[in-house]
Amino acid sequence: MNDHSTDSASPLTEAVKSGHEEFIFPCCAPLYQDPIVIVTGIGASAVDSEGREFLDCFSGILSTSIGHCHPEVVERVSNQISMLGHTSTLYLTENQVEAARRLAAIAPGNLKKCFFTNSGTEALETAIMAACQYTGRSEVIGLRHSYHGRSFLATGITGHATWRPLASHIAGIRHARAPYLYRSDNVGLSEEDAAEVFARDLEEVIVTTTNGRPAAFVAESILGLGGYVVPPRGYFQRTAEIIRSYGGLFISDEVQAGFGRTGGTWFGIEHWEVEPDIMFTAKGIANGFPVGATIAKPEIADAWKAKTVSTFGGNPVSMAATIATLDVMVRERVPQRCEDRGRQFRAGLDALYDAYDWIGEVRGMGLMLAMELVEDRVTKEPSRGKALALLEAAKEERLLIGIAGMHGNVIRIAPSMLITEDEVTVALARLERACKRVVRGV
Repeated sequence: MNDHSTDSASPLTEAVKSGHEEFIFPCCAPLYQDPIVIVTGIGASAVDSEGREFLDCFSGILSTSIGHCHPEVVERVSNQISMLGHTSTLYLTENQVEAARRLAAIAPGNLKKCFFTNSGTEALETAIMAACQYTGRSEVIGLRHSYHGRSFLATGITGHATWRPLASHIAGIRHARAPYLYRSDNVGLSEEDAAEVFARDLEEVIVTTTNGRPAAFVAESILGLGGYVVPPRGYFQRTAEIIRSYGGLFISDEVQAGFGRTGGTWFGIEHWEVEPDIMFTAKGIANGFPVGATIAKPEIADAWKAKTVSTFGGNPVSMAATIATLDVMVRERVPQRCEDRGRQFRAGLDALYDAYDWIGEVRGMGLMLAMELVEDRVTKEPSRGKALALLEAAKEERLLIGIAGMHGNVIRIAPSMLITEDEVTVALARLERACKRVVRGV
């Protein structure tokens, strides 16, 4: 590990920090008491402006899906930008069609037609608009503890108070109970029985808080910002059945859980053998390039008759990154890699659970893993203090991780999906040392 840091920050570090404070909205807040200025990255490693090398186990909020500066992505993008950088959706490009073809090839069921945008937020907006146009309805149901983006509509559907601006309420949006088994009174039930209890809440929301004719139910296949909450078996089968029985569509948010991240399948929803009517994704699709994608069944896509355009959606450069990323994912059998490395990572986290009683639960799938930290395992009182301390301690051990959850007490781990066995071993060793730092209070 390279570490050339000194007691005083470098001129670059100081300039970036002061510039951020002076010119960037304060709501765009970085992690850490003393933020990191990242300057280079390769694979699962990132180096900051002080020369410190970190093992990146958060991958730009799950965006650098096959590692920083993957050479095939770099080459494809470099070649493309030297030929054509921009057209808008008013013109046809081979890259956009090819990217859509690649996505349709791995999407579940009959999901086939794509609309490319620039982010998960825009992909959600597209999905909701498509559902409303197809059904002729306007009421939408989301989940508590969910996160779907930062636009007016996306924050309205998001189920976290701290991520909803004061004026984010939109008529026609309702929230069902999240299938968050750890923080529910359904802990003693079987997964199937608990799933039924959670699913019944969706139906109750429909019959009591809507006009009974919802356009759609939208849900993350695994709650992301909510703390990598995995629903009990049977939940999505029942909720898809329920929303369709009332004439609505099921929309799966795969922004974080997509592209093999959860191990064994290309998309999280496939673990429950449910075919969405619409699915949207972003983040890891282009290894950090700004791409959002909404993919729908043909009859739903074809129902959109109103004019629309995305100036930068389907940009040839971003599409080149998408094609290169998907090529690497398919060749490297990313779903299987995530299952294998996820099993290794999970075993290490389970060992930490056995060693530290302030780890209330370890959960997740594949390389989308989390530890919920508590003051006491019996009361399950959330410990934001422990989570913040572990975040800072991991930084000192040169390990980048994330933090989430309604109470800010969940540690998120989601490295490059090409992370090696040796790198996972190193990451677990650094995380263990970070846990010891928390205990010592240093």
